[in-house]
Amino acid sequence: MIEDLKSDCKNCFGLCCVALPYGESSDFPFNKAGGEPCRNLCSNNLCSIHDTLREHGFRGCVSYECFGAGQHVSQSIYNGKDWRVDPDHAEEMFAVFPIVQQLHEMLWYLHQALALKETEAFQASLLTIYEKTLNLTSKKPEEILKVDVVAHRKDVNELLIKTSEVYRGEINKRGKSNNIKKESHYLGANLSGLNLQGENFRGKLMIGSDLSQSDMRRADFIGADLRDADISGSNLTEALFLTQSQINSAIGDIHTQIPSYLEKPSHWLK
Repeated sequence: MIEDLKSDCKNCFGLCCVALPYGESSDFPFNKAGGEPCRNLCSNNLCSIHDTLREHGFRGCVSYECFGAGQHVSQSIYNGKDWRVDPDHAEEMFAVFPIVQQLHEMLWYLHQALALKETEAFQASLLTIYEKTLNLTSKKPEEILKVDVVAHRKDVNELLIKTSEVYRGEINKRGKSNNIKKESHYLGANLSGLNLQGENFRGKLMIGSDLSQSDMRRADFIGADLRDADISGSNLTEALFLTQSQINSAIGDIHTQIPSYLEKPSHWLK
């Protein structure tokens, strides 16, 4: 199932390049409205500058992850009917996509939680909410549009928080010599070379922070903003709730250690 929660652009109708809006910023070079195809989207639904997105100012695209929602919406929910050839359903498809993306993101985290031995005591609850979430992604478009994503995320989040507590608990019981001051954010913070095992970075802004040469095993990264964070030479092999989009947006190198289910971005190896 983990492979189904990874982007497969070849089987998607370029939905993130059409459905989602973006504004001119450090992440995008111009404004684009929701439902408007990006000027770089080709007729085969691939990006004409995919290999040079960062160089062209599309850093937001590099750090975006649909968690496999694109191909699911394209091939399963709409049975392979492109929005170009089925314009009557285009607007609906563009509205369904971000909802499914959120549900797939929840499935990504729940999949990780189910794989941990530390969650054995509440595996049944995790499996129940996982199957409920999966079922929501299989409904008809008109039913998906009625899904209360906020309420469902609240139920999922309660179990993810519990997962984080038990997973990080063993590390935190041992005590660490480099405990950091708890902050609401770590923008540009110097956390280089520290023992950050078991830290809770949930939802933290860590843009431009220096995390190089740090040990971040068993740290919780759900929702953390790692844009331009330096993780060169760091150990994140057992990091919790880490995503490909977070890795893509960070600055790493060949010595950065990441979970086996993630891939090192090509710009790390240049």
